[in-house]
Amino acid sequence: MTVGIGETGNGVVAGAAGAPVDSARLAAALLSGFGLFIIVLTFQPFAGVPDTPEPGGSTGNLVNQIGYVSLAMVYLAAMLRLCERAVLAQLGTSSWIIVFMVAALSSGWAQEPDASLRGLLLTGFAMVVVVGILVLPRSERDFAGAVATATLAVLLLVYAALLLAPQLAIHGSEGVEGGHAGDWRGHLTHKNLAAPMFSILTMFGIYCWRMGLRLRGLAIIGLGTLFVLNSGSKTTMGFLPVAVGLVLLGRTIGRPRLILIAHGALVLLIAALTVGTVLSPTLRSLVTGLISDPTFTGRDDIWRFASLRIADRPWLGYGYLSFWQTPVVTTLEENFEANWDVRGIGSGHNSYLDAMLMFGIPGAVLVIFCLMILPLRNYLRAERDPARRRLADLFLMIVIFMTYVGMLESFFLNRADPLWLLFALAVFGLEFASRLRTRGA
Repeated sequence: MTVGIGETGNGVVAGAAGAPVDSARLAAALLSGFGLFIIVLTFQPFAGVPDTPEPGGSTGNLVNQIGYVSLAMVYLAAMLRLCERAVLAQLGTSSWIIVFMVAALSSGWAQEPDASLRGLLLTGFAMVVVVGILVLPRSERDFAGAVATATLAVLLLVYAALLLAPQLAIHGSEGVEGGHAGDWRGHLTHKNLAAPMFSILTMFGIYCWRMGLRLRGLAIIGLGTLFVLNSGSKTTMGFLPVAVGLVLLGRTIGRPRLILIAHGALVLLIAALTVGTVLSPTLRSLVTGLISDPTFTGRDDIWRFASLRIADRPWLGYGYLSFWQTPVVTTLEENFEANWDVRGIGSGHNSYLDAMLMFGIPGAVLVIFCLMILPLRNYLRAERDPARRRLADLFLMIVIFMTYVGMLESFFLNRADPLWLLFALAVFGLEFASRLRTRGA
């Protein structure tokens, strides 16, 4: 593999300042692995199902706020000490500036602008850790080792809980969990979050295997896949092999553009079969004949409600984090005919609809373009260099997978949500890989 910026290359896709020092290299790799371990495990693992906040109450999390602010300071100091300024300077022209500008501007007309900006600030602090995970390792080999160690550590903790304290990691039969009794949720609050998370961990295992870390890679693949199969999330079980299969097929036949075209077609198909069913009676009839639950566990009522609210404010939206669980929704009368009482839900269970609710249609188009379209272009640039292909393939798997998951779950700019942070890791990774060179060892 080629050396990074300058002749003292450092980072997965970057360069380091100064001559190589073993202690500095070890510290950088440890920080990268620890950062990944934290964003996957979260600061409050095995916390159980959270209480529903009171209408109009705060949805902030003090533990996350303190944790990520502290981590961001550590990782910022480490990057300034260990990374070349040219690498960090790449952030000055990043498409992420557009994403954060859209969110910041939308905070101006949020119901509580201060709360909206605080949420965005927490998202920004978490992004510092994500960037640090990518640029601190001295080489891709160091990064792969950090990924393998962090991922295995999380998996072993979760499986220990499954064996020794299953009530912490498996949905129970009481209360709101009753419908998911027996489904694995691991250290997270719900199987619909856990299944995508462990799917991404499985992708990390595939990457580690391809990097030559065969034993650890195989262990991660096996444990991750077993968890997904026991999560009860049928859509995730379908999306995982599709995302992995598309990328590996493209690598096998040497036609990455063709695979991206197939991905685009699948995005349109999944959109038509999910949110499209609330807009078109024809699609609704088609889906009813294809699957046993055409409502997607009642999500269609939420999507229908969200679509009507988007039409009320199509240009500017309601502001970042300023729709669900706010008086705009909580003060409405209950719709007894709907499967869900929208007054108590925390998201629209569709990232694209929620983006339109927050930022308006123009803002949502910009955000989706930066987060879903540009990474595909960056992949095509990065994969031209054989030295970057395994890394680019990993990040593309995550982007493709989360593009599909976004049809059923919301995660865009969702503060310290681990799914959002792993998706951001992949988007950042493809952007860096498209601009810089990697160092192999």
